[in-house]
Amino acid sequence: MRKIILLFLICLISVQCGYHLRGTGSFLPDHIQKINIPMFKNQTTRFQLDLKLTQAVIDEIVARGKVEISGDPTAADAILVGEIISFEAVPIAFGVEATADRYNIIVVTKIVLRDLVNNKIIYSNPNHSYQYEYQVPEGADFESMESEALDKLAERFARSLVITMLEGF
Repeated sequence: MRKIILLFLICLISVQCGYHLRGTGSFLPDHIQKINIPMFKNQTTRFQLDLKLTQAVIDEIVARGKVEISGDPTAADAILVGEIISFEAVPIAFGVEATADRYNIIVVTKIVLRDLVNNKIIYSNPNHSYQYEYQVPEGADFESMESEALDKLAERFARSLVITMLEGF
């Protein structure tokens, strides 16, 4: 009988603490239906990184279907502003001929989601960092492999950011 009561209390506490499954909650206020996402500012020298990250974040928010994207800031309930602070592609493994064949990309951004209706910051992270490793097979073109890796990084970066920003993880 004690075990049943203990199990009941644990279940009751779990329900009361706000526990929910990933992807089922939202930390956005109910009045936010449209978000404006201007192009991320790129403080790095990496070409088109701003375009890839901005588009990936837009795609991820659209895929979740909880809010619409507005191209007009005056028609939006919130604005998501991003700034790419740094980009590094660091070699982490070397092949037979002492050439790098595995890299780790590190992107650091500053992100602010502002409620335009109440003029409050909903989410802010001045140091949102994401890493992605990729391999350059022998004989492969480095530039095309890096570009492909950046596409994957952007997609995963966006998923990570949106989950953290909208669902509180």
